Amino acid sequence: MPLVDEFVVAVGQGSDNTLDRVRAIADPKIRIVETLWNERMADRGFVYAQQKMIAQYSCTGDWAFYLEGDEVVHEAELAAIRASVERHHSNAAVEALVFDYHHFYGSPEWISISPGWYRRECRLIRNTIRSYAPDGQYWLVTSEHKRGRNPHAALANAHIYHYGWIRRNEKMQKKADQVSKYWATPAVQVQYSQFDRRALAPFKGTHPHVAQEWLANDAEQVLNIDPSYEPTPKENKYHFMRQVETLVGMDFSRKHFKLVA
Repeated sequence: MPLVDEFVVAVGQGSDNTLDRVRAIADPKIRIVETLWNERMADRGFVYAQQKMIAQYSCTGDWAFYLEGDEVVHEAELAAIRASVERHHSNAAVEALVFDYHHFYGSPEWISISPGWYRRECRLIRNTIRSYAPDGQYWLVTSEHKRGRNPHAALANAHIYHYGWIRRNEKMQKKADQVSKYWATPAVQVQYSQFDRRALAPFKGTHPHVAQEWLANDAEQVLNIDPSYEPTPKENKYHFMRQVETLVGMDFSRKHFKLVA
C-alpha cells in the first residue's frame, strides 16, 4: 500500500468474507472490482489469467504491479522497488521489472532452490504498452500486434515472498480439490513430507511484517521430510540441473522475460 497510488483488488464471488475484509481495510487507495469467474474455463488455469487482466485493465497508472493472493513484498524493499521504477521509467526499452523469488515450502524456514521452480518473474509492467496474460504467472507483449513475446525487462532489486506452499496441509489440500476443475485434471494429493530434500535450503532472512500473523496462525510450522521418500525422475533431473548450474554458474530455471538493462 505505501508503494502504489491506487490498489485494484479483483474479488470474485465466494462463500467466505473476503470482500468484507477488503472493504474493512478502508484505505482510499483501494478500488474493488467485483468479478464473476468463468467456471466453465477449464483450459490449463486460464481463468486465473482472465481475472488477472480484469484487474490490470482497471489500473490507471503508468506501471501495474501484479501480486497474487499468496505473494507478499517486504517493507524493507519498498524503497528499492520505487528506486528501480524511477531509474528505468524514462527508458522505453524497459517494459517490465523482474523480482527474485523466495518460494517457501513446507514451513516458513525452508525455500525451494530447484530450477524446476521459477527463480525470477515479472511483477511490474508498463501499463502503457500492449500486454496480456496467457497465464496467471506471466505476461506477453504484443508490440507487433499479433505475435506475443516476453517483456524486455530490468531487475527490480527486490523479492517476492511466495507463501502458497506453506499453507496448513489440510487447507492446501482443500485448495487443490477446489481449483483442479480449472485444469480439468484430478486434484493432487498434498503431502509436504513427500519431497526431494536436495531441492531445499534454509531461509536465512526475515519475513515481511504484514505476513507475521498469517505465518503464526495459518502456516505449517515444521517440515518433516519422509526419510524413505524416493525422488521422482523429474526431481532427479532438476537435481542434476542444479549440480550443473553450480559448476558453470548459470541459471536453468524457466524465464518469461528478456533482461535488457
